[in-house]
Amino acid sequence: MNLSTANLQRIEEVLAHAWAKSTCKSYSSGLLVFHVFCDKKSIPEPQHAPASSLLMSSFVSTIAGAYAGQMITNYLYGVRAWQILHSVAWCLNEPEMEALLKAATNLALASSKRKKRQPYTINFITVLQENLNLDDPLDASVFACLTTTFYAAARVGKFTVRRLDIFDPHIHVKPSDKCHEEDRNGLAVTTFHIPRTKASVNGEDIYWARQDGPTDPEAAWDNHESVNQPPANGHLFAYHFKGGYRPLTKTKFLERLRSAAHDAGSTLEYLLRGLPFDVVKAKGRWASNVFTLYLWKHAQIMAPYMQATPQLHESFARYTMPPIR
Repeated sequence: MNLSTANLQRIEEVLAHAWAKSTCKSYSSGLLVFHVFCDKKSIPEPQHAPASSLLMSSFVSTIAGAYAGQMITNYLYGVRAWQILHSVAWCLNEPEMEALLKAATNLALASSKRKKRQPYTINFITVLQENLNLDDPLDASVFACLTTTFYAAARVGKFTVRRLDIFDPHIHVKPSDKCHEEDRNGLAVTTFHIPRTKASVNGEDIYWARQDGPTDPEAAWDNHESVNQPPANGHLFAYHFKGGYRPLTKTKFLERLRSAAHDAGSTLEYLLRGLPFDVVKAKGRWASNVFTLYLWKHAQIMAPYMQATPQLHESFARYTMPPIR
């Protein structure tokens, strides 16, 4: 065919771009586990690739129960990707493998499965907002990101970065990627163009529209923009940090929300135990107006406790009654 060595190398170079970098990292773990399995079973090197259907079935069945089902699936596709990249034939007994992967999910240890998380609802987001300081750069960024991902029905990973040092304006969303448009019904929507995703090298557009109530993403964005003034070509949810800017990482985002959710639960718990309002307010570092709103919101829940403790009811009335003019 008169193909040079450079022509053949080019095939491999182009094929390498079929998988995102983050996917390759996950697949590399699968390759390691696969080769350890082969070494322990004394499988000769030439039989590692092309891997027979029987070998791959044995691999999956051997590690079933030791890893989560989805992880085993990723490991299998890691071996598949490596063989495709090196022009090695990939042939499986598909019905058998499909059944084995399903069985691996059923056999996974409970400890390998993530606990079900509380769903994010408008009410839950409202409670979180009450436990965030929207004048704080980080909290303003986190709440804007939360409402954006919620109303855009988008994955958090599309609006955050994995690490502080990997922000890339050609991949990650920026304030300059935000614009206002109208849908076919003439309704105003805010559009964010994600420059690049795993599924599309040309990126994708994600939308939300203004909402009524405290979870309005437009109000949250306006607050973030006012508090942080994120650079046009910086990260969309960059926030002020020690005289500079930090892109919002997924880890920091989830960490702050967990803390806010914990504070929301612990504050009510302390009040229900009858702790004096002054003590709870000081412990939670609540501003006066925010703490009063919190008490009003949970007055119905606290009513039985206040009725049983007259001093608590008197204290509640003192905190929530409007000042005499």
